[in-house]
Amino acid sequence: MMAPRDVLQLAPLVLATLIPTILLVASVFVTERAPFRVPSFVTAMTAGLSGIAVMLQAVVSLLGHPTGGSRLYGFVQLDLASSAMLVLVCTLAVVVVRYSRTYLAGESGLDRYARSMLLTIASVTVLVVSNHLGFLLAGWVATGIFLHQLLIFYRTRRQAVIVAHKKFLLGRVADLCFVGSLAVMSTKLGTLRIDELNAYATRSTGPLPPTLQLATVLLVLGVLLKTAQLPFHGWMLQVMEAPTPVSALLHAGVVNIGGFVMIRLSPLMAHATIAQDILIGVGLVTALLGSLVMMTRMSIKLVLAWSTIAQMGFMLVQCGLGVWHLALLHLLGHSFYKAYMFLTSGSVVETWRGSSLVKSKKSIWATLAAIFLMGLVGGGGYLVMTRGPLHASLPLKSLALALVLSFVPMIAKAVAGGLGALRRAALFAIGASLLYFAGHAIFEDLIPTMEIGPALSLRWSIVLGGLVLLFLAQTILQAAPNGLLARILQPYLHSGLYIDDWFTRVTFRLWPPQLERSTPLTPSTSARSSRESRLF
Repeated sequence: MMAPRDVLQLAPLVLATLIPTILLVASVFVTERAPFRVPSFVTAMTAGLSGIAVMLQAVVSLLGHPTGGSRLYGFVQLDLASSAMLVLVCTLAVVVVRYSRTYLAGESGLDRYARSMLLTIASVTVLVVSNHLGFLLAGWVATGIFLHQLLIFYRTRRQAVIVAHKKFLLGRVADLCFVGSLAVMSTKLGTLRIDELNAYATRSTGPLPPTLQLATVLLVLGVLLKTAQLPFHGWMLQVMEAPTPVSALLHAGVVNIGGFVMIRLSPLMAHATIAQDILIGVGLVTALLGSLVMMTRMSIKLVLAWSTIAQMGFMLVQCGLGVWHLALLHLLGHSFYKAYMFLTSGSVVETWRGSSLVKSKKSIWATLAAIFLMGLVGGGGYLVMTRGPLHASLPLKSLALALVLSFVPMIAKAVAGGLGALRRAALFAIGASLLYFAGHAIFEDLIPTMEIGPALSLRWSIVLGGLVLLFLAQTILQAAPNGLLARILQPYLHSGLYIDDWFTRVTFRLWPPQLERSTPLTPSTSARSSRESRLF
């Protein structure tokens, strides 16, 4: 008979295992007559189970019990990252399914849609709670397969099929990278359990041996493919043929998996110097270009897509810098924000119509005044952090600089709007900063950062230089939209530097998509069409 202590340790892991099982079984009972009845009930139930599992796991940790006492621990784990991600995915599932029921009312094939949605969510939850890289990879592959069915929900739309084909090819290349990485790790260390890999990395000093460096590089290459980093980003821009709830699930949950995997393997990745450099290099370039390109877009969904690409780049940069707690905080904040933005994208048009009737008062003088005000705030904060009793770390100083730069556009608009607007903007900036620094402090205690050394200091300098360059470019382009810099950059930014055009030509030359041929017109059909064209 099991002791109460063993039951308490086992309970959250059993609940975490039940969640994908329930979703998988529920997909069998989806009916054509009422396609969303079962998904609505099941997603609400699994969201409740995820909350209970996480709370029980927190109780286990607070009571001081070791989190490895049950035999499920070899396959299931609920640490901070997996607990947060599990609650996130299950909560988003409830919202997306509820939104789909109204958004897709009257469409045909909704039973196929609902079934694929449940299987996608089940696959993501398998990935999230897995403590074994083999199961994690299986969940990731299954997520890509079932998400592919959601992306081609409208199978008669050629653009949807073409884009899904491109994403499918990139997904399979990423899977090959993951398989190669797992094979090298298994051969070198004899295990694929995440806790054992991290324990090995914790005991290590200095960089990883060459074989494990190769394994982490392959892992990072797969993550870059899965998170739509340049030059593999085109599919993210072109999946808008899928229903909006699918876009919300993709941008808010599925595309964040790459950052989640990096966080789960943070002790191992902290010693992977080559992989860290790749994350910072590719992620920083993607973030800078994505942030500039999104300024040239008029379509709401394209702006959101470029925003996701840029945000994934910033998240991977944070992983490369070893600030895992900031990456996790970024992941959670971006997921909820992007889900909200996609599911409310229809109302943005009405908001834009109302705001377009009022002429903006923003000018170059307001921008300069905002820079001056934020410079005073930033300078005062820097003096406090360096000469005061705080002695803030380099990540904290960099975070403060990033916040100062990010608030400049809002403060500039408030300066042009008058004293009342400036007061409201200042209160918002203070509140947002306090919340973000509080989250930084809480998550930093739970997920330690990398120790600052000469190599890491150089990486921080490069990233901060890139952020300052992005701030200057965006400020100039917004202040002088018809200026010299805008005229030079606009054609290239609007086309996305033609990167995706080149990549698509090369990809489809190697493996073209299989498109259904249009049915040839019969003589009677052709004659009828010509008569109709004359009538109309």
